[in-house]
Amino acid sequence: MSAPSPAALRARTAVYAAFVLNGAFMSAWVSRIPSVRDTLGLSNSGMSVLLLAFSLGSVVAMPIAGAVVLRLGRARTVLGGAVTVALGLLLVSVAVDGLGSVVPAAVGLVVAGAGVASWDVAMNVEGSAVERRLDRAIMSRFHAAWSLGTVTSAGLAVLLLALGVPTWAHLCAVAVLAVAGTVLATRSFLGEPAPEAGAGEPAGISLGQAWREPRTLLIGLLVLCVAFVEGTANDWLALGVVDGHGAAHSVGVAGYTVFVVAMTCGRLLGPQLLDRFGRVPALRLSAAVAAAGVGVFVLAPNVAVAMAGALLWGLGAALGFPTGMSAAGDEEASAAVRVSVVSSVGYTAFLAGPPLLGLLADRTGVVHAVTAAAVASVVALFVASAAEPHADGVALGAGRREAEGKLSS
Repeated sequence: MSAPSPAALRARTAVYAAFVLNGAFMSAWVSRIPSVRDTLGLSNSGMSVLLLAFSLGSVVAMPIAGAVVLRLGRARTVLGGAVTVALGLLLVSVAVDGLGSVVPAAVGLVVAGAGVASWDVAMNVEGSAVERRLDRAIMSRFHAAWSLGTVTSAGLAVLLLALGVPTWAHLCAVAVLAVAGTVLATRSFLGEPAPEAGAGEPAGISLGQAWREPRTLLIGLLVLCVAFVEGTANDWLALGVVDGHGAAHSVGVAGYTVFVVAMTCGRLLGPQLLDRFGRVPALRLSAAVAAAGVGVFVLAPNVAVAMAGALLWGLGAALGFPTGMSAAGDEEASAAVRVSVVSSVGYTAFLAGPPLLGLLADRTGVVHAVTAAAVASVVALFVASAAEPHADGVALGAGRREAEGKLSS
């Protein structure tokens, strides 16, 4: 295999930067949610309604993000998403600290949510293109970079809160960082695919066609399941440690930290697993480990065993989401619309999962409610075959060898 080109290596660094910045924005906003609630004088239920505005923006933008990428290109869509996020944050800042009004804050969150969605789809499409140039399944490391961005931003937020920095200053600074960082990063993105007429390369499909493709929808189901597994831990693992195992709140947070660290490590080590075993076996192994981790967490006789379950849960949740995005982007000509469809299906887990589990937790208790994540892992195990590399040869690492072996047999 020939050495990767300098352009591909620069693009890899640029995609890492795009993921870090996206994660940093999300963490900065989440860190200010209590401040925004108190400044606006909202109840918890009122704040939850306000937060739906961000989800609404993402839900509306994500299904059409693929078409935007096709029209504007990956770099411009990422940059446009960052600018949109910045405008949304500025409006939220003015609404909260300047006007003290909920309505303009909600409008700002809708705008920011739309920007994050388009940014998210475009950077995953670019990441998939970089994978193909490098012939290496590194999408999981891009997503680990997103986690690094969230952790770094959260640590900075703690410092800024301790120093009494107001919400408007914090969010405005993040807005400037998002735009400046993406301007620099997108300069090193790969060029857009432009096959010559008659070159024999497949034409891209339309967004409507992508929504009717069985393979694309099954990959979406896979991503939906693994997103549910991850989202369940994000929302309920700490509470499960506290309510289900009688631990202190600090121990509950420690349990969630174990999950996040394990998931980040799993994403960093993911390329080795994918290279060795191939995409589908790695996904099945991950789903089995996640199901086992949730089972151990739920049935644990003490907190120490529950922590071990959280560790397995995090390792098992690491590869599903990024590998699903890689599978959606197998064919460059249609990567944008397929990633858009898969993202739209998958992200519904982050929207619908928390309230559904909340209803279940009211009936069974939190620690038993998270058993639903084990069920989702089993479903993911059975639909993992949808992520098998296309027979036309767009595959990575061991997945490429697997596809070539099938073609020659």
